[in-house]
Amino acid sequence: MFSYDTALSRRFPEREFSYTESDTMLYALGVGVGLTKDDPYAIRYLYEKGLQAIPSQTTVVAWEDTWLEKIELDLTKVVHGEQRITLHQPLPTSGRIRSQFRIRDIFDKGAGKGAIVLAETQLFDAASGTHIATNLSSVFARGNGGFGGQAGPVPPMHPVPDRVADTFLVSPTTSNQAALYRLSGDRNPLHIDQGFAESAGFDRPILHGLCIFGMATYALTRMACEGDASRIAHIEMRFSAPFFPGESLRTEIWTEADRIAFRCLAEGRDAVVLDRGSLILR
Repeated sequence: MFSYDTALSRRFPEREFSYTESDTMLYALGVGVGLTKDDPYAIRYLYEKGLQAIPSQTTVVAWEDTWLEKIELDLTKVVHGEQRITLHQPLPTSGRIRSQFRIRDIFDKGAGKGAIVLAETQLFDAASGTHIATNLSSVFARGNGGFGGQAGPVPPMHPVPDRVADTFLVSPTTSNQAALYRLSGDRNPLHIDQGFAESAGFDRPILHGLCIFGMATYALTRMACEGDASRIAHIEMRFSAPFFPGESLRTEIWTEADRIAFRCLAEGRDAVVLDRGSLILR
């Protein structure tokens, strides 16, 4: 049974993962790089000569989701709410990664409402010890509220401006996008199994939230970084609605004094699928 004190005090062992340049190129394909003819930067992420890694790849190079079971959350009612990535240096295109995982905090929204779990993963180069990235995931556990904990403060996210976006980019996906993306680590059947998707309340499998996040990260690389992902220091956003393979993603951006705000919509049905996005450049 879920216990706030047990979950917050649980210690998880350090783990080590290896990945190759082929994994980096596969990840880029999984988030739709190369699907448009007018992208002059795609070759940087698909070709070993001068290869770069998309920063959102930090979410899969040390993929680990068994912690959800280990702290006994109700898995039938768990939803990925928000994702933040801080790049302390650009992600290498291959290497050995040492990961340190912990539950950073848990907020109680009340019985029948759920809990918000903040899960943090620190990534280090296994050989040198260099700190590469910090990933912070916010998970909404709808079945685990009412344990008597604090309701907040939950880390705030920056709203997008109330005006027309400065510019936008539309990124297509294929009908098998989820089947390709899942080869980078996330094998959740919700994204490929029709029967499983129906049991979860969808008429067909949905695309991984972190795949959409990767698509948005690459769109921002194109629009705000002249194709150079090494300029990204921090990126965050909130998942707000499902997105389906075969749809096109419209990434809208607003340039502000200290950041670039963004959101993403499913083109054609104007559903906001990623919201309250912030990008900070080096």
